[in-house]
Amino acid sequence: MNKVALITGSTSGIGLGIAKQFAKNGYNIMFHGLESNGDEIASEIGKENNVKTVFSNANLIASDAVEQLVEDTIETFGRLDVLINNAGIQYVAPIDEFPNEKYETIIAINMNATFYASKAAWKYMKKQHFGRIINISSVHGLRASEFKTAYVTAKHGVIGMTKVLGLEGAPFNITCNAICPGYVRTPLVEKQIPDQAKSHSMSEEEVVTKVMLKKQAVKSFVPVEALADMALLLAKDSSSTITGSEFVLDGGWTAQ
Repeated sequence: MNKVALITGSTSGIGLGIAKQFAKNGYNIMFHGLESNGDEIASEIGKENNVKTVFSNANLIASDAVEQLVEDTIETFGRLDVLINNAGIQYVAPIDEFPNEKYETIIAINMNATFYASKAAWKYMKKQHFGRIINISSVHGLRASEFKTAYVTAKHGVIGMTKVLGLEGAPFNITCNAICPGYVRTPLVEKQIPDQAKSHSMSEEEVVTKVMLKKQAVKSFVPVEALADMALLLAKDSSSTITGSEFVLDGGWTAQ
């Protein structure tokens, strides 16, 4: 029987890259995202890889919608083996100009939804004595950058949550780990470039080289494929003793 993965934010960017790799490796997948063509994306990847796929556009801000997303996954596929909390949003501004509603929404989607989804999946994973929870945090879960108060706060929170769930899941063969990428050229990052340019009074080209990749020893964006390969490793049966940890794919950022 194919294993099942629920991947939030999986119709674009990092989540889509991870979903494609999991489908290639025989996972049935619950896709999730806000794209209007999400059904088409899920269906196409399912057909390409001969796996079952379904799409949901659940609102991750609402706890009951996140819980229902997990329930729908289990009702559709009969099980849930891997939960990948990937969905995230960003907003860049100095703190004195940071809108309260933007802060609250980023915390809700980037951190609180991870809690709601993990909690909802927990009872099923305990029952089957197997679960792999993979949280896509960020190098900003370990380091800070200016003008990203909400994002850095949320990603640090996800790292702390990962450690707690790693400890609580140990008796039940449920692991929880975080992947912390540096800059990946995704739609989320693309949207940041003009905002960063405005905040730093630079051109968009300068922002990429002088701000985004400045702290990385390897001066290139992190490949989505690297994150997908790491997620596949953490999802394996043999990864039962890898838990409560963060795996940093940041081009050497945190080595300095």
